[in-house]
Amino acid sequence: MTYKSLHKLSAEQGGDVYNFGAGPAMLPAAVMQRARDEFIDWRGTGVSVMELGHRTKEFIAIAEQAEVDLRDLLKIPTNFTVLFMQGGATSQFSMVPLNLTAAGDSVDYLHTGLWSGKAKDEAGRYCQVNVAASSEDTGFTLIPATDRWQLDPQARYVYFTDNETVHGVEFQLTPDTGDVPLVADMTSNILSRPIDFSRYGLIFAGAQKNLGPAGLTVVIVREDLLDQARVDTPCLYNYAFNAKSQSMANTPPTYIWYMAGLVLQWVKAEGGIPVMEQRARLRSAKLYRAIDASGFYHNPVAPDARSRMNIPFSLTDDSLNETFLKEAMEHGLLALAGHRSVGGMRASLYNAMPETGVDKLIEFLTSFERRYG
Repeated sequence: MTYKSLHKLSAEQGGDVYNFGAGPAMLPAAVMQRARDEFIDWRGTGVSVMELGHRTKEFIAIAEQAEVDLRDLLKIPTNFTVLFMQGGATSQFSMVPLNLTAAGDSVDYLHTGLWSGKAKDEAGRYCQVNVAASSEDTGFTLIPATDRWQLDPQARYVYFTDNETVHGVEFQLTPDTGDVPLVADMTSNILSRPIDFSRYGLIFAGAQKNLGPAGLTVVIVREDLLDQARVDTPCLYNYAFNAKSQSMANTPPTYIWYMAGLVLQWVKAEGGIPVMEQRARLRSAKLYRAIDASGFYHNPVAPDARSRMNIPFSLTDDSLNETFLKEAMEHGLLALAGHRSVGGMRASLYNAMPETGVDKLIEFLTSFERRYG
């Protein structure tokens, strides 16, 4: 079934189309509509934003406003530098150790899912990695109790993935690492709750879930950590080098930067982080209640570690998986297949997902169970 025929079928059924993909994820409708309206002629310039030179006063104004809005929304202190970088969040798996360690240094990693696992493996190419805590033995269904963590007070940093998109695990509290800098991958939950920057040394987030389209990664780094890169670190992987050039050492992904700016403006207009957090709690609580009340669906994650962003679930009969996905798509519910490494289903509920999308999914879950359960 093509997306065109899907839209036609959904319209005939009197419904909308909702994208539950983990990323690239759905964007706010208002953002898409504004981008459409400005696509050919941005503010009377006669050209599209993607045609503006990155060093023109017009684009520099776009870039600067995006940083202002991000700082305002997250209340980023003045002693943190904001970088808008290319390479995707995965590039930070190597950039973090290249910028924060010397060869032979030791770092701590909290291993709670697929993405923290990939990050620790990449860091192991550059420094000594101590797995201070791991939930691998449980299939990554919980956050290990803090009294079991084996943190090294001499570590150069402690790294964790705040929300694991594949396994549906999210930290409910900020790890306490004392004087050791805390590094967080917040790709999948940034802008969904407040951040206490006094607890962090560095935060990064790929755009393609809560910030905008794929192609941009935001890095927020404490200034005292900027000038610690190894001498052989490539220039474009050096945080200080990028900071000195205002993230324009080479041509940046200008249109994606512009789109991220529109998303930030939308978040502000909707009421900011408090509203995003409230909506995230409401959406996820609704879906968890529906799954838990059913004998047909199952979520494996411990209740005190459940993600508000990514909710994996399985059917009691795996042979129905393809039927489930096909009928879901016919009802305008897209991208519900689980990650290839774990299978099953997954509903991603990022900031752009309206509550009506969750309501429609729950209605479909109930109907499907009634017909096949």
